[in-house]
Amino acid sequence: MLAVVACTACVWLPPERERDLTGWLRRQTARFGPLLESAREYRLQILISEVVDDRRGFPSLRTWSFRPGAEYFYPASAVKLCAAVSALQAIEALQRAHASGDLLRVPLEIAPLFPGDVAQRSDPSNAEGQRITVGHEIRKLALVSDNQAFNRLFDLVGHEQLHRSMQELGLNSPVLNHRLSESRVIPQPLNSAAVTLRLSDSASVEVPARVGLLARTNRAPRIQVGAGFLRGDKTVLEPMDFTRRNGISLRDLQHLLVKVVRPDIDLGTPGCGLTDSHRDFLVQALTQYPRESRNPVYPGERFPDDYCKYLLPGIRRVFPSVVESERIQVTGKIGQAYGFTVENSYLRNPANGRAVFVTAVIYTNRDEILNDDRYEYETVAAPFFANLGECVARRWLK
Repeated sequence: MLAVVACTACVWLPPERERDLTGWLRRQTARFGPLLESAREYRLQILISEVVDDRRGFPSLRTWSFRPGAEYFYPASAVKLCAAVSALQAIEALQRAHASGDLLRVPLEIAPLFPGDVAQRSDPSNAEGQRITVGHEIRKLALVSDNQAFNRLFDLVGHEQLHRSMQELGLNSPVLNHRLSESRVIPQPLNSAAVTLRLSDSASVEVPARVGLLARTNRAPRIQVGAGFLRGDKTVLEPMDFTRRNGISLRDLQHLLVKVVRPDIDLGTPGCGLTDSHRDFLVQALTQYPRESRNPVYPGERFPDDYCKYLLPGIRRVFPSVVESERIQVTGKIGQAYGFTVENSYLRNPANGRAVFVTAVIYTNRDEILNDDRYEYETVAAPFFANLGECVARRWLK
């Protein structure tokens, strides 16, 4: 039986100087009025942090918030940023331990994880020899939120190290207990497969299989979600318990992105410690539109620019240019599942240098039944994020 460890530091206490966002939101009544009146039902949380210079001339954050930490939310694919950072840290540690060159594009093989499983040795989406590499998986994860990419990085890093790496960054709320949309039925889901990085035909770096023993838990308020859920073709009329599912606080989600995109901002906690080349690689992947990628290739008609950038439609109402040198930089990672839609982005206007971090979540599930695929993503969540993007662009970027 798995041991259970509670995450006891998931409640963040805001600094005294943090500003309340409620008044600003209420002034946008036409856009946000109904959502604000039912903020608890929508599990609505918003965190906006403007990049400003402090009294010493160093960059810092001026933060506005609305209900951060008020209740649990399912982060879905937003936690993939944790895996990307941890994977880069892992290969840098392996590079130092084995005195090897950059392992970002070295082919890797993932051994069978359980009896009947098969080894993973190739990725048809990689134009460079159909190889599985850390770099290619990170690009898939960032550009179109690929689930297989997250699962492969989960195997490389391992369950325990994934949590340890976040805690070493001063982020104590992440709970990363499971892979995402995994088609395989894994008997011990916290275990990680052995991974081999092929340096050459005669040289390799081995990462042994690891056994996960500590299933972490969420302690956020209102951890029970909905009024029922589908299990197979039957409806179970009781809330879904997310205690053992993935989770992270809104603030830790934003702070992780700050550490990646703006390491010059001192949050009072350790930085990611990544090399400049690896950090730049990750930032580029989190910023590019899918159609701009040459490897892997994503057709624009299937993967529009806002596929993983929910604020973008609203931003383009204010800044319509799509010319790369003029457009607003949008760097981040979204998530969407179980009725929750999450946005975690860094926005920067290249014309005036103004920049702001926007992290928000909304829950849209009118019938309160989970797993029925009847969520108001298009009718409620998408308009909310578009409106938020427009209002943020007018207030903080223009």
